[in-house]
Amino acid sequence: MLPPRCVHYIGFKDDRYWNAFRIWGGPVMIHRRWDRIAKHDIGPDDVAIFG
Repeated sequence: MLPPRCVHYIGFKDDRYWNAFRIWGGPVMIHRRWDRIAKHDIGPDDVAIFG
């Protein structure tokens, strides 16, 4: 059984958040910017959506 993948939203500031929400569903993690912490939090099977 595969573990569930985590969806990360990175750098969303405007209406693009709702467009991504319609396609991918709600994020598990929201990162304000692409930084060291975001790079560390994203696993090999996770999905990263950039705003």
